[in-house]
Amino acid sequence: MAEENAKKEEKGFFTEARIEVFCAIFLGITAILTAWASWIGSLHGGNQATNYTKSNNLASEGNSEYNSGLQLYLSDLMAYNTMMEYAFDREIAESNGNAEEAALIDAKLDNYTEENCSEILMDGFDWMNQNEGSVSPFDMPGIIDRYYETAEELLEESRTVLEEGMKDNANGDAYNLVNVIYSLVLFLLGIVGIFRKLPNRAVVLIIAVVAMILATIYMCTIPLPTGFSFANFF
Repeated sequence: MAEENAKKEEKGFFTEARIEVFCAIFLGITAILTAWASWIGSLHGGNQATNYTKSNNLASEGNSEYNSGLQLYLSDLMAYNTMMEYAFDREIAESNGNAEEAALIDAKLDNYTEENCSEILMDGFDWMNQNEGSVSPFDMPGIIDRYYETAEELLEESRTVLEEGMKDNANGDAYNLVNVIYSLVLFLLGIVGIFRKLPNRAVVLIIAVVAMILATIYMCTIPLPTGFSFANFF
């Protein structure tokens, strides 16, 4: 009876010899796929670290530029207040009929403006001259934002790079999950020979192959690292 069962098993698709061959083939394929997933996962990890570092550097530069913009704004504000004092003194001199003193104050005002006013404030004065009824250059639409333009650009770039780093982190974790599944597949393929009956071996082999295929399909949906190219390694 045992001999008849053995003959029936040998006549089926999953013979002992075929199972051994399949195990050897899928062990090799899974090992290669595991190495690939580990390599790509490490590249994602490297990109993540690089992007996090770059993001921190950009954020530091952005904060520095923000402080510089604030200082420039305060400097322009002080310069404007001083200019208003000069303008008031000139009006007093003119009302008193002292043309020479008024001319002297005018010259001082021009010199002070040239040396102490930023380009942004000068644009504000041009806007004032073109818009009657304006009482201050700081009323120009968007003038305050201009002091922080560079800072905002750097901080926005920092946020973008940080998001890229977070994506690399998520993709690296996904590749680690694939590696875990491949490790399970290697374990299943390794214990196939433990089972005495061919049907049991076949079931374990099928489970391992299905798990490998599903893990590979999932891996193909995970983006490769940004800028990845085999040409970069040669």
